[in-house]
Amino acid sequence: MGGRSATRSIEHRNEPEFGPWLERAAILIVDDEPGMRNFLVRTLQPYCRMVDEAGDTGEASAKLDVHHYDVVILDNIMPGKNGVEWLAEQRRIGFFADAILMTAYADLETAIGALRAGAMDFILKPFRSNQLLNAVARCLDRSTLSRENQLLRHQLHATSDHLLLRDKLIGHSRQISEIRETIARVAPLPTSVLITGESGTGKEVAARSVHELSERADKPFVPVNCAAIPSDIIEAELFGHLKGAFTGAGAARDGLFMHAQGGTLFLDEIGDLPLALQGKLLRAIEDRRVRPVGSEREVPVDLRFVFATNADLKAEVEAGRFRADLFYRINVLQLEMPPLRERGADIEELAALFMQKLAKQLGMPLVPMGEDVVAGLLAYDWPGNVRELRNMIERSLILGRFPEEFRGQDRLETTDSETLEDVEKRHILTVLGQSGGNRAEAARRLGVARKTIDRKLAAWNV
Repeated sequence: MGGRSATRSIEHRNEPEFGPWLERAAILIVDDEPGMRNFLVRTLQPYCRMVDEAGDTGEASAKLDVHHYDVVILDNIMPGKNGVEWLAEQRRIGFFADAILMTAYADLETAIGALRAGAMDFILKPFRSNQLLNAVARCLDRSTLSRENQLLRHQLHATSDHLLLRDKLIGHSRQISEIRETIARVAPLPTSVLITGESGTGKEVAARSVHELSERADKPFVPVNCAAIPSDIIEAELFGHLKGAFTGAGAARDGLFMHAQGGTLFLDEIGDLPLALQGKLLRAIEDRRVRPVGSEREVPVDLRFVFATNADLKAEVEAGRFRADLFYRINVLQLEMPPLRERGADIEELAALFMQKLAKQLGMPLVPMGEDVVAGLLAYDWPGNVRELRNMIERSLILGRFPEEFRGQDRLETTDSETLEDVEKRHILTVLGQSGGNRAEAARRLGVARKTIDRKLAAWNV
């Protein structure tokens, strides 16, 4: 018997009979009859991640205060309070699972009452095990698709919409190599990560790398730009809300914390989070529980947190605009993303990548990127970092040429007798002149070490 059960379980995992979500589901059964609870547990356990049971509504309420369930299956006729009444009461104070009502009476009044109370499905007694499993699978399909739809809409409206910047960390500079090594070490751990750096340096790319190298890679990665959400709705966006919690809340809605359940929540521009919400975020991080707006009940969440900012959070703490306790809680491990101007040859590699992908995406011919253009790219300051480089490449593809400041024809014109060393010397001296003779600044623009500039100038007796 045990062997057949194990074989059935393996076959089920290879080809899910009742949909792909059942094996991840946590189910609560509420029924006062031990025999029915036993039947339901035996039916669901081989297919579900967790099956819990309660003998009455009081026990069920206590379990909901502690655990999060995907589906609650409850009998309608029970001593004291019936299933519809209990469900309606729980919806008002914070009930976040789908509900399936079991009833022996198929009257219209019960059906209407169940739907008004928020039941997603109901099944008539007596029923077969397949009817129950199909009802649970329908609930899970509906809730999963709804959550994925909301998440996709959120991502479509996100400000960091440059898909090309999300691929991976491109480049072989020392700084990027060190970032990759640190990510590889921290990704398998539950440690929170704070990513800092100028706007456009690839903080979201680094955050996605942390997620993809972790054990949560098959779960959602949810990016949230805290600066892009109006302060009056950000709490509801993050934590969710109940129906009627505020004007315009016509239906209950899960927050982004719940959308990221089991995965990674990336809170970008964390320095712009309103001070009033920072304390609630701190509690959510420490307790791994959130309270939706209008709810009397907290919801447990299982998340990995990654934060990012282009602000100096220490200065923000000193100015009283950022909570010190929150700063020390999120600043466990910090990754400082280097600005593009300090990454040297990575600039050329990124430009070539963007050129290839954007040309294919736009259906435009490649724009030649000769030595003069490369030299111009290396000499430019890139205040907008990688995002600015990407936009410049797209603009160049549309116009069919690079901007004048990157072409530099006069600067790098050569003669037949001029060697590569002569071109290098002239370019370095040009950049040094543009830097007002500041060797450190010239080295930064060229993407080389200051000692390289000193050595070259000494060899040229300059």
